[in-house]
Amino acid sequence: MPSTPASPSPTYLKGSPLNVRLNGMIGWLARHGVSLMGSAELSVRGRKSGKMQRIPVNPYTHDGDRGQYLVSARGHSQWVRNMRAAGGGELRVGRKVRLFTAVEVTDAEKLPLLRGYLERWGWQVHQYFQGVTAKSSDEEILATAPDHPVFRITVQKRGVTRGSRSA
Repeated sequence: MPSTPASPSPTYLKGSPLNVRLNGMIGWLARHGVSLMGSAELSVRGRKSGKMQRIPVNPYTHDGDRGQYLVSARGHSQWVRNMRAAGGGELRVGRKVRLFTAVEVTDAEKLPLLRGYLERWGWQVHQYFQGVTAKSSDEEILATAPDHPVFRITVQKRGVTRGSRSA
């Protein structure tokens, strides 16, 4: 039986020490109620540890309120792998916590999502898209789609506010 070539390992671009520090600050701000341009803190259960892992994210709303998405600019990161295993998590800004379920979007569905995400946050994530911008051709954006996982999230109807009583 002929051997098949090994598939390349999933892309992950590690952040610089400055980016890691800035992400820590953005996460801290979101945890304490300050959202920068829509940022939130994502919590997702670790697939190995079982502990909640936290990272700042930019939830992207596409087509009005009809669709909310999480895009991994850096590629197949640990939060992406955890999300695939957990199927959902929490988004937090201060005491407001939104529980959600998540479904990964196929590469074929990503074109308008990645273009919109780059229009909104391209200034912040451009270094992770290898020269692809919101103004790039459809073909260029689709070529980078496999390197940027996208999850459609469905927020539960009732949000949770930590520290308050719920009936």
